[in-house]
Amino acid sequence: MSGWQMVFQLLLASVLIFFISGRLIGSNVNLLKRILSVVISVSFTTFVFWYTFLRNNSIDGDGLVENVLNIATLLWFGSMLLISMLLYLFFELFDPIALNENGNRVRGKKNIFKRLLGHWRKQKRLRLVLKVAMTTGITRTMKYVKYREDERELALALRLTLEQSGGIFVKFGQVLSTRKELFSPIFIEELEKLQQNVPPLSNEQVEHVLRENVKAPIDQVFSYFEKKPLAAASIGQVHRAVLRDTNEQVVVKLLRPDMREVMRDDLDILVEFATWVSSKSTWAKSLGFRELALGFAASLQEEIDFEIEARNMIQLSNIMEKSSVTVKIPKVYTTYTTSNLLVMEYVEGSSVGCAKEIFEELHIDCYQFAQNLLYVFLEQVLISGIYHSDPHPGNIYIEHNTGKPVLLDFGAVGRLSAAQQEGLKSFLGGIQQGNEGLLFDGILLLVENAEDVERDEIEQAISQVLLRISYVDHIPTDELIYSVFSIVREYGLQFYPSVSVALRAIVTLDGTLRIIHPSFDIFKETKAFSNSYLKRSLKQPFKDPVGTKEYIEEELALMLPNIRKIPRRIDQLIKKVEGGRIILHHDIFSDRANSSFLTQLFSQFILLMVGITFGIISVSLLAISQFMNTAYAIYLNTAAYLGLFLCAVLLVRLSIQAIRNMKKL
Repeated sequence: MSGWQMVFQLLLASVLIFFISGRLIGSNVNLLKRILSVVISVSFTTFVFWYTFLRNNSIDGDGLVENVLNIATLLWFGSMLLISMLLYLFFELFDPIALNENGNRVRGKKNIFKRLLGHWRKQKRLRLVLKVAMTTGITRTMKYVKYREDERELALALRLTLEQSGGIFVKFGQVLSTRKELFSPIFIEELEKLQQNVPPLSNEQVEHVLRENVKAPIDQVFSYFEKKPLAAASIGQVHRAVLRDTNEQVVVKLLRPDMREVMRDDLDILVEFATWVSSKSTWAKSLGFRELALGFAASLQEEIDFEIEARNMIQLSNIMEKSSVTVKIPKVYTTYTTSNLLVMEYVEGSSVGCAKEIFEELHIDCYQFAQNLLYVFLEQVLISGIYHSDPHPGNIYIEHNTGKPVLLDFGAVGRLSAAQQEGLKSFLGGIQQGNEGLLFDGILLLVENAEDVERDEIEQAISQVLLRISYVDHIPTDELIYSVFSIVREYGLQFYPSVSVALRAIVTLDGTLRIIHPSFDIFKETKAFSNSYLKRSLKQPFKDPVGTKEYIEEELALMLPNIRKIPRRIDQLIKKVEGGRIILHHDIFSDRANSSFLTQLFSQFILLMVGITFGIISVSLLAISQFMNTAYAIYLNTAAYLGLFLCAVLLVRLSIQAIRNMKKL
């Protein structure tokens, strides 16, 4: 047989292996991994087959494909098939790409070689970060931190680790410095030292971002564009400009060109670092250090998409239009806004942190201004459930010509469910009234694992916290919420992430309001807001009877179809009771997801049992054949090896399916 015939038959065998292995592995397989598995399998087994059999035996004549009944040829073909499936299992096991809910591969990802290169780069960066952590002694200090006097060394080590790691790690530390409800003042003091000196974008970079994101020529959109930024930060920078069509003054916010690349490289590493730290320290684990990193990564993903920020601004602007409190949210120009560029109204104003002269010039009562600002926040948090989650002084301005408060930077917006809003009301009310029972009821609605609660013990711990702040003129908000967080962690509970964001925003807002007016009491004014809101709700039907009438009509229209069914349903229920046919029945198969999961689990269990049965029978046949000296032993051996082959195929198929199921989680 010529060499070309040999190559042709090898190609034919490879095609057969490709299609048969694909059918045995299952649907939605990756083409590149299948081809790679077949190529390696055919090359390896052909070499072994040639070395052990072909080089000592002549196959001139019919060739390989025609000699399929030859035992050695069948063994070679079966080995190719089994090894190709095992190789596919190996590639599937070490492939980090997830599948979607249907089990299909997520598209748009890099090929395996680029992923390996990216993985190597990330591992190199992670090793560098861990080396920094070991050098600063963060792991050593975390093991032994128990008391507040031990925290100084740990806080210094954490700050140095984040500072020396640079990039996203510094910004993460800056975010942690605002979490006064989680960290003690010692940590806050250290983390506030983190500074990120980010140079502004060059004029060429600014022009490049504008060209990439402005649909029309730049000079046709802006009659004036100031290249020097008003402010520059790690995510982006803002410029002043004038629209050519309307002659309106606007602010243009640009995303840094390298921001997404930096996030791609560092966010995963930050989460891995936080996971590693949590595994080394019970302190970090109880604090939820890994969850903090995950929350930071999720919020940063939103912050770098300016279309999300624009939508947040429009949403909150529509909410506050119907409000009785006064606040200004800049107008968004959606025509020019993209994910990398945000165009919004320019507001002539100053930060409330340095606006003392503006308050005096406009004769504005600082306490009333702070009260109005608090009511804006409470209306967003407790009524609409959508709120500005980063109310520090740099994001709150006072407009020069009107004296209105202005909210800026909506990259971070929080959202609370109705139950969480009720829980937060009870939480704040319990603190103001010094009522541990009301405060505990609020906590129950704000934690994830409320079923694992020891009410008496937690109420006793809460009462001790409330006693420490009773009969004082000022309730220290950050220390108070920090103490409540400590109690929640101590008893194995955990606030919902959205609730943690809201409580952090309250602490941040309290600091801002105290800059505006040093004696402002956020809890006292929260009670006043609740009373005022309750009165407005009670008076609403009398103030707006037309609106109330329309609301009642809408509700009745929705209820009417169900009301009509009530007599018939009652009659059917009475008949069933009289006939003794009332049965309480709960069927887990009534839910399609449950039914699909159990069906899939049962089918896999059946395949597993079949594979194990094949294996047991085959091994038994092999053992029996060892004691036989007749020709029947050959048939037993053949059947046994065939059974072991089928057993291996089934187990490989189940292993691949199990890996896919894990990727869907």
